[in-house]
Amino acid sequence: MTNLNSELALDDLIEDQEAAPKTELIYGLDDKPPVAEAIFVAIQHVLASFVGIITPPIIISSALGLDPATTSYIISMSLFASGICTFIQCKRIGPVGSGLLSLQGTSFAFLGPIIGVGTTAIQGGSTPPEALALIFGVCFFGSFVEIILSRFLHLMNKIITPVVSGSVVMIIGLSLIKTGILSMGGGAIAVKNGTFGSSQNLALSGLVLLIVVFLTLSTNRILRMGAIAIGLVVGYVISIFLGIVNFSALSSLSIVSLPIPFRYGMRFDLGAFLPFILLYVLTAIETVGDLTATSAVSGQPVKGRVYVRRIKGGVLGDGVNSLIAAVLNTFPNTTFSQNNGVIQMTGVGSRYVGFFVAGIFVILGLMPIVGGVFQAIPQPVLGGATTVMFGSIAVAGLNIVTSTPLDRRSTIIVAVSLAMGLGVVYSPEIFADKAPIIKNVFGSGISTGGLTAILLSWLLPRSAADAEEAA
Repeated sequence: MTNLNSELALDDLIEDQEAAPKTELIYGLDDKPPVAEAIFVAIQHVLASFVGIITPPIIISSALGLDPATTSYIISMSLFASGICTFIQCKRIGPVGSGLLSLQGTSFAFLGPIIGVGTTAIQGGSTPPEALALIFGVCFFGSFVEIILSRFLHLMNKIITPVVSGSVVMIIGLSLIKTGILSMGGGAIAVKNGTFGSSQNLALSGLVLLIVVFLTLSTNRILRMGAIAIGLVVGYVISIFLGIVNFSALSSLSIVSLPIPFRYGMRFDLGAFLPFILLYVLTAIETVGDLTATSAVSGQPVKGRVYVRRIKGGVLGDGVNSLIAAVLNTFPNTTFSQNNGVIQMTGVGSRYVGFFVAGIFVILGLMPIVGGVFQAIPQPVLGGATTVMFGSIAVAGLNIVTSTPLDRRSTIIVAVSLAMGLGVVYSPEIFADKAPIIKNVFGSGISTGGLTAILLSWLLPRSAADAEEAA
């Protein structure tokens, strides 16, 4: 029996090593970089994800007409929750967490349903705090959908193949590029005031992009690891001299903001809850794609037992973290894909960096004034750095897809899922007049492309050789 177990363990190790993509990492998953270098890289992860974490609560608070104090508190709790949840995801506590350098942040996928639930409640006579209680209650109970689903992901490994997960990762990266280009032009504010795509915005974002590209190619590991941070700092300093950095919001922020669990109470409504069920399923699918990309850029297996165990733990962590976020009065958490670009650009895949990221987020959440400084980074500066990272995510997805031979069936899955997913990104108005449930499900390119890839992988007939291998 001992010999049999040893042989199985050896087969498992060989399988996972064969499935591990080749990388040029400076520090691998379980390496422990010096503290100074770890903090240096952690700051870049924070810079890459900070705006993504605070943007959903800003949009939701504005749509619900929340007062500045409530808005500031929810933003702070979003950062605080991201810190706690990132630690859980990177540390892996029991079965919870992937054990990868995977960051958690506020999910954009729930924006529409949350705003819909909140505005409907307010129009029905509820106060804003009562509407928040309903939102957080629905999100709290919805997280159990993802928690339960995570335990059965191993049954889906014949459907969610590298072709499927790689396609989803490609769609994630290609979809985010639109956001990066929008930021390079000046962001939504620039669109409104007529300065979008101005020479100043393009020159500033282009400079940051060039700095990131050239430093990433440097043979000096410090410059390579610091490429994103250096590009952002240079762009930030130039922006200050140009007078386009707005520090006015800092005066209205409190110095300390302490977490108060269930501050607004908790309510539940079945009608409001139903659309969230599918969204949590789709979030789990996106998380599988994100964690697959993280595994790939970290030089870890993208198939095999170790991979499946990490994916199950990561999706379970996603669900548990969304539950924690609801308790802390903020919105569902999910893995952040843009940080895979940071891993690829810096060459640091050590999960121990995630502990420093978590600590920084917790501090930012407790000290809104510090977070305000990051919030003031101009959009062109962010766009110059993030566009490169988003492109890197798409390349990571391409590597996953090509890790297995592409036959006609696989080609069709990739082609149709990319076409459907990116089609929604290019023409989001196609579902403008459809029922809310349709808009919630297919309004995201990631969910549309992901569902397409999964359905095709499930329904398209396999060749005789593939069927025999799957069995």
